Amino acid sequence: MPDVTTNGAVKSAARALELLDDIAAHGPGTQLQLSTRLGIPKSSLHALLRTMTERGWLQTDPTGSVYQLGIHSLVVSSAYLAGDPVLARMAPFMDEIAAATRETVNLGRLEGVDVIYTAKRESPQPLRMMSAVGRRLPAYSTALGRAVLAELPVDERAGRVPDAIPAMTARTTTDRGRLLEIIEEGARLGYSVESDESCIGVRCFGVALPFGRPAVDGLSVAVPMNRLDGGREDYIIETLLSIKSRLSLAHEHSVAR
Repeated sequence: MPDVTTNGAVKSAARALELLDDIAAHGPGTQLQLSTRLGIPKSSLHALLRTMTERGWLQTDPTGSVYQLGIHSLVVSSAYLAGDPVLARMAPFMDEIAAATRETVNLGRLEGVDVIYTAKRESPQPLRMMSAVGRRLPAYSTALGRAVLAELPVDERAGRVPDAIPAMTARTTTDRGRLLEIIEEGARLGYSVESDESCIGVRCFGVALPFGRPAVDGLSVAVPMNRLDGGREDYIIETLLSIKSRLSLAHEHSVAR
């Protein structure tokens, strides 16, 4: 009989997934560190680490004592990216925005209280935004995440903003009431903005994408604030809203057929 938890999950499978999630979020660790972080006894963790290393999900450093994600994690994540229909559909639009703005363009997806970045176009200019595909950030502290949250019903939106909001920078909005007001303002405007709240010196502009009801995907443009002069902010917002409008019309036509 498999070792089943109280909610019906197979314990060994659940632990393997928790291990992958933990290393992805917090970085490599020794067996003792991983045992402490996950609350799994070292004796139980040892066999799991050995099996996952043998299968390529994990690998060790040259000393054999520190575990990190293995090459098979990349194989599976690459297959996910290659098969995601939103990524394929958005690729030319991201290229268009990147060419028009010459700034960093991100595509992301809402998952719980976070957004996970699924695609990126780098700026050719200095002071690039230090984001990465696969990175997870709190939705309520990013322009992309706020734009997607703004598409949710008010009650659900509030449920994805925690009572205690950790600060990512000294400028992060940590007052929950004020944060909900900012998200509501994004709902009225059709786009969201954040400055210095996830990366000092950078302002981000985000819109939700009209795929699904409610939307779960969004686009953002990240710009160092010293390049926001001469009407560039308005131009970037207009570019994003134009793309959003074109996608909305195309989506409505496809649904109507």
